[in-house]
Amino acid sequence: MRLYLVLLILISLPAMSSIQEKMGVFSGRVSKVNPSAGLVRISIDFTNMKYLNKKDKVEFWDERGSSVKCKGFVIGKSNDHLLLRVPEFKYCLRNIAVMDGAYLMFYSQDLVNNLKMGREVISILLKKRLALNGRLKRKEKDLESYIEKVNAVNMRYKVLRDKLEAEWRDEVAALEEDKIITLRNFKDLERRVLEVDNKLEKYKIEDKNLKLDQWALDPRLYFEK
Repeated sequence: MRLYLVLLILISLPAMSSIQEKMGVFSGRVSKVNPSAGLVRISIDFTNMKYLNKKDKVEFWDERGSSVKCKGFVIGKSNDHLLLRVPEFKYCLRNIAVMDGAYLMFYSQDLVNNLKMGREVISILLKKRLALNGRLKRKEKDLESYIEKVNAVNMRYKVLRDKLEAEWRDEVAALEEDKIITLRNFKDLERRVLEVDNKLEKYKIEDKNLKLDQWALDPRLYFEK
């Protein structure tokens, strides 16, 4: 089994190597040439160009003509252009049509290496994302459980609130009934007191039968009669 795995790996290595080599190939069109400074600006458009960095080595050739390959170094880049410094510019100019509008093929081993590192970073990020997503799902479940817990608490206290409100209504009703009874008793007692007062007035007895006759201004002249 181990021998089979080793053979499978050995067989797949050339194919993997070939795929990696192809990832280092790209194309571009010359947009500007500065022969005196040995600079060439290349217009390119492919997604992986972000993995080309300054000082990376680049080989280029014209696949429709000479088989000569020239070397250059990336000294600047923008979203859609590369600026290459070509050390042997005169030699390249004699063998390759390095001129405005020329279509060239490029290869960069540094690009291959950078892509390999990028894949490793992506692999790490995917693992990190997987772990974070697992934690995210757990927190999502926790949040959902909190909602369920809140609903359960609300339901429990709703039952308690309904019970308390019912008890409150019963207590208030009992107090109202007591008030009515007490008021009835109060009115009855008030009526009875009034009856007694009337009877007391009716059967009132004076201490003496003679009344003081106040016929003059001088109290000394008052007398009973």
